[in-house]
Amino acid sequence: MTTSVSVTLDGVAWHTPDGRCLFSDLTARFDGRLTGLVGRNGVGKSVLAQMMAGLRVPSAGHCRRVGRVHYLPQQVAVIPGQRVAELAAVDNVLAALLRIEAGSTDPADFDAVGEQWMLRETLQQALFDAGLEGVSADMPVDKLSGGQRMRVALVGALLQPVELLILDEPSNHLDLAGRQWLAAQLRARGQGVLLVSHDRLLLAEVERIVELSPQGLRSHGGNYASYAQARAATRAAAETLLQQRRHERRKGEQELRVQRERLEQRSARGSRDAARANQAPILLGLQRQRAEANAGRARQQLQQRHAGLDDAVRQAHAQLDAPPPVLLMPALLPGGPEWVVRLEGVRLPWSDPAQPALDLSLRRGQRLAVSGANGTGKSTLLKLLAGQCEAVAGNVQVAVPAALLDQQLAVLPPQCSALQGLRESNPLQEEAVSRSRLSLLGLDAAQAVLPSARLSGGQRLKAALACVLYADPPAQLLLLDEPGNHLDLESLEALEGLLRQYRGTLVVVSHDPAFLQAIGIDATLQLDRDGWRLQPA
Repeated sequence: MTTSVSVTLDGVAWHTPDGRCLFSDLTARFDGRLTGLVGRNGVGKSVLAQMMAGLRVPSAGHCRRVGRVHYLPQQVAVIPGQRVAELAAVDNVLAALLRIEAGSTDPADFDAVGEQWMLRETLQQALFDAGLEGVSADMPVDKLSGGQRMRVALVGALLQPVELLILDEPSNHLDLAGRQWLAAQLRARGQGVLLVSHDRLLLAEVERIVELSPQGLRSHGGNYASYAQARAATRAAAETLLQQRRHERRKGEQELRVQRERLEQRSARGSRDAARANQAPILLGLQRQRAEANAGRARQQLQQRHAGLDDAVRQAHAQLDAPPPVLLMPALLPGGPEWVVRLEGVRLPWSDPAQPALDLSLRRGQRLAVSGANGTGKSTLLKLLAGQCEAVAGNVQVAVPAALLDQQLAVLPPQCSALQGLRESNPLQEEAVSRSRLSLLGLDAAQAVLPSARLSGGQRLKAALACVLYADPPAQLLLLDEPGNHLDLESLEALEGLLRQYRGTLVVVSHDPAFLQAIGIDATLQLDRDGWRLQPA
């Protein structure tokens, strides 16, 4: 890549339609280095990425680009009847190639093709390399799974003739092989990529990490390991400073209290002496006025010193990040059947007819991970256990209340607010309790009543998770389909902590080994070429 690329932010700000300031006064420069953009859910990473790609205009400030930029959103929009070439955003070039091959001499067709004369062959090879054997440019997208669609979109993005790719949460919906493939593609490209992600596997490949927070943008040289180390050191230093400022305030308040008592004693003594003094009334009045003025100045100085101590604590506290989200443990009924799930000779709908039947039994409290390549039926299995679809063959028994958090977050429709969704899942819960639980997740009073479509991906996932966890009756079989998608690192750690304490039966689809290890998975169900395999974790 020979063309230089840069995106420069100069005092950039963004205000939401309701007037809320998402971020302000951002000044930074992004060059061709492979860069990761991280930050808490809802802080504005996607908005900033779209602004850098020229898809949004800043509310204030300027964003200047040098070089061509292509942006891939975190949610791949699929239109009914859409073909693979359209999803990959290469259909215009392929259509121009066909017209040229048919004899077109239109300059617009040649401009559209540019240097991509071998795009048809390149696309097919790239699809194969991405693990999409048998997928062609003309294939309907609705035949592909969510993970396969994301791979197609990524293949298309990587083929764009641009100097800067902005990829927004690109590993969402990808299986482990897909994440490894994407990491290899980033290594091969080497530069010209801005990666909005919290995927530790991908962030290990970057040269620089930029963190967006309410305090602005902070740049860290190196990959995720060096960023995590620097961030931990920064937080430790901020906590030490805060404790020091609080100690100084306590000590200062004690000293101010003593000085205030002495001042009051001197003032009282002066009043008594003046009352006993044998002086003319006019002189006594002037003396009293001078004493009161001196006492007033002394009190004002004490108040200023106290305000200074408070201000020092506030400034130290501002250097700390916002507290991590809190997920409360749902209250489960004691006891229940020993065997929660029994599947005998089950064949999943929409699966390959050659796929072997599934036999599976789960005990109360068991923790199962379901793994396998994209498109093998993992999400369908969870829907089957949740009662949202029926088996083609076999017997399905689920003996306890089940709740499913799917990848599309169907439990929280786009037009539904977080508060409304939580109230519908638990009508007897007081509204104040619902609001409190959403607040602990980082959703303030205004965000709790917004249509969920206006929340960030991570905020909407946390709201949907609350609808599942705090439902009435509480789920004794919890089904989670890629729950780490969209979550920032702090939220992911909070989810890990809650799932470690969950005492119901857990079935989770995830391709994050660190996440599965953290929540204490005790068995893995994997579908491969030899069929279903259940093995200890």
